[in-house]
Amino acid sequence: MRILIVEDDAVLADGLVVGLRLKGFTPEPVRTLADARAALETSDFAAVVLDLMLPDGSGLDLLKALRANGIGTPVLLLTARDQTRDRVDGLDAGADDYLGKPFDLDELSARLRAILRRREGRAAPVIQWNGLVLDPAAQSGAFHGTDIRFSRREFAVLHALIERPGHILSKSRIEDRLYGWQEDVESNTIEVHIHHLRAKLGRGYIETVRGLGYRLAPEGGPRACP
Repeated sequence: MRILIVEDDAVLADGLVVGLRLKGFTPEPVRTLADARAALETSDFAAVVLDLMLPDGSGLDLLKALRANGIGTPVLLLTARDQTRDRVDGLDAGADDYLGKPFDLDELSARLRAILRRREGRAAPVIQWNGLVLDPAAQSGAFHGTDIRFSRREFAVLHALIERPGHILSKSRIEDRLYGWQEDVESNTIEVHIHHLRAKLGRGYIETVRGLGYRLAPEGGPRACP
């Protein structure tokens, strides 16, 4: 999942990028409100991790603008301003969660997973479909009761598909979810991931919808492609 990191401290931002990537996220860092606005106008993000004190203003202004424009992207405020009044103001302005600095990366990751679960309309920490069980916290999976090892990218592809198993995801949409702005993506990368997943789950588990993308087969087995 692509996460926008709005943080002007370069060392902290770099640490967040490395740490969140290991937790299965695709973090994109920016350092100013202007860059954050530009990123949100041109790209889709699953969530935003937002500092309040930025070189060109307050992150609270960005949050209020998002909500005023009807944009419901989950926002987690991550800031050194951690007094009760600050937390209340942030949450009342539309933040989904609030975490003070210093913080623990495991807690930040858990809070991000929690707000993403709420956005997806589910409460359980694991996701299940047609014999497959994915645990985003552990980045692990099982298929009909047997543990299966997935690479980080394979897991991300499955996670994207299982969130809405009846819907088709285009190749470009999957690429956007898996890869950052500065990462080179080979033209057949997604096809390779799909090939490896089919080898582990069965050829019919992930369907190719010609000209459109991919979807998980319905419960009970694959269906004919349109």
